[in-house]
Amino acid sequence: MRNDLFNMDTKDGLSDPDPVRRAQIQSKLPLPKRFYKQAAVAEHDGAFAVELDGRVVKTPARQNLSLPTRAAAQLIADEFSAQDKEIDPARMPATRLANTAIDGIVNDPQAVLEDVLRFASSDMLCYRAGSPERLVNRQTELWDPVINWAASHLGARFALAEGVMHVEQPREALGAFSAHLGAFTDPFAIASLHTITTLTGSAILALAVAKGEVSGAEAWELAHVDEDWTIEHWGEDAEAAARRAMREREMIAAVKMLEAVTGG
Repeated sequence: MRNDLFNMDTKDGLSDPDPVRRAQIQSKLPLPKRFYKQAAVAEHDGAFAVELDGRVVKTPARQNLSLPTRAAAQLIADEFSAQDKEIDPARMPATRLANTAIDGIVNDPQAVLEDVLRFASSDMLCYRAGSPERLVNRQTELWDPVINWAASHLGARFALAEGVMHVEQPREALGAFSAHLGAFTDPFAIASLHTITTLTGSAILALAVAKGEVSGAEAWELAHVDEDWTIEHWGEDAEAAARRAMREREMIAAVKMLEAVTGG
């Protein structure tokens, strides 16, 4: 079996967090040919491995591509099955997320959780427009319920600010938020949380998705309140629309992986 399927992700620029930029770089490289007939899931030693024609897929670090639940492994098998004549990693977000979890996060999950917490210290939901009034009202209507949920259910009372000037969040709020983040120990769940956080710009939204307060689709819409306002008034840029669509596919994959490993 080809063991270098995803080694292209480790080369310069190909691990870029921006999915559009990553896809642009990958599009300039020759893609590996599809060499297998069937992708399937098989149980091995209590874990679920992805197999191509009966052989376990390897990560870029040559580890078995094995996941804790059949549902999670099936997400990846489905991505392999969906490939045509060539294998395009840009169209396999769940597989790349799993590779990251296995090759990276397993070794240092705390560092990734701390990065999510850093997002919470300057969370998008906490920074509000001063005008126009309709945008202010829209942010209040859509974002305040999530902020209020964080206060009532997590014990994390975040401070709000107008504009982009940094506001120091209360230590108690970040401590409470961190305690809930720390409950996630599965590397695939942590990878999913981190992906949702970076795509939305909001750790609060990511945790709300993980705890079932909002759906992935709802979180995606909440993350684009400002952008949608701009589109309504100035129109949509084609390149920006393509970027958003690709990022949304990454978001959907992360939410599905999170649900698959947590039973959500």
